[in-house]
Amino acid sequence: MNADPTSPPTGEPPAPTGSGLGKLPSHVHIREEGPRDGWQNLDDVVIPTALKLDYIDRLVRTGLRRISVTAMVHPAWVPQLADAADVISGLPTVPDVDYGVLVPNPRGWERLTSLLDEGAPITEITTVVSVSEAHNRANVNMSVDDSLRQLEPVVSAARDRGLHVCAGVATVFGCSLSGVVPVDDVVRVTRQLVDMGAAELTLGDTTGMANPVQVVDVLSALREAVPDVRLTPHFHNTRGAGLANVLAAMQIGIDSFEAAYGELGGCQFARGATGNIATEDLVSMLSEMGVTTGVDLPALIGIVADMEGLLGRRLDSHVSHAGPVEWVMTETAVS
Repeated sequence: MNADPTSPPTGEPPAPTGSGLGKLPSHVHIREEGPRDGWQNLDDVVIPTALKLDYIDRLVRTGLRRISVTAMVHPAWVPQLADAADVISGLPTVPDVDYGVLVPNPRGWERLTSLLDEGAPITEITTVVSVSEAHNRANVNMSVDDSLRQLEPVVSAARDRGLHVCAGVATVFGCSLSGVVPVDDVVRVTRQLVDMGAAELTLGDTTGMANPVQVVDVLSALREAVPDVRLTPHFHNTRGAGLANVLAAMQIGIDSFEAAYGELGGCQFARGATGNIATEDLVSMLSEMGVTTGVDLPALIGIVADMEGLLGRRLDSHVSHAGPVEWVMTETAVS
């Protein structure tokens, strides 16, 4: 950005000290949810399969190592992911890259099993259940306990095939349909999922109601209740608190998060819902804090720009429009 010889030279960013924040993780792991949670909420355009595979390849080349690529859901309910089998079959095997698939029920597992038998390079599955009874019934038309019962054989079968099982838990921090979600209910549901064999818990701020103090309280309770599983928060940015919630989680040692490029995603049951926290916003903030992610931020911003062109609209992320932070020395500093 200093091609003009009259412009100030680029300076070095101030070294982050972390003063007052406590000891933060030195590296954060990101699971990219754009191709699954992000695309399933699009109604602007149906993305062709070949283009989906190209986007996934580009995401891999940014350095993202965990990518949720699609969901085994009925095409009538999620038309954008009707080509799930073709996307999965078209994925190349990439060393050190884990492709994940949402598997919401036994029927979805049966569909995925045939693809695994054909050599599909899927290494992770994610299941889903809401803690809130009202949200679970609205989302999958069954009670929480019924959802847990139907997921048990799915988790067992996936583990038997050597897949990493991540249990997605929705409405962990509140529900737009029923209000407060008691921490005891969150602990009960997550314990059952861990007892089934889940190795990781994705903790969804599904309706965008979380705040940093609550995040610390809930995650601290879960670390005590299920200490041997990875906790991966999934924050939405509906009320602008997404990155603040990330920082709160990091302050108690959480080093794994889900995000979606361009702040894609959403929730049909939340008024004014935006999407997940934007991957590029997360990467930028962490970089400025001295926390590594292994992700090429300019390349990620380029993907967002292309998606905006495809959709014909501006996406909600911030860094994709402001650009990475550029530390420029002032003339006073130069002299």
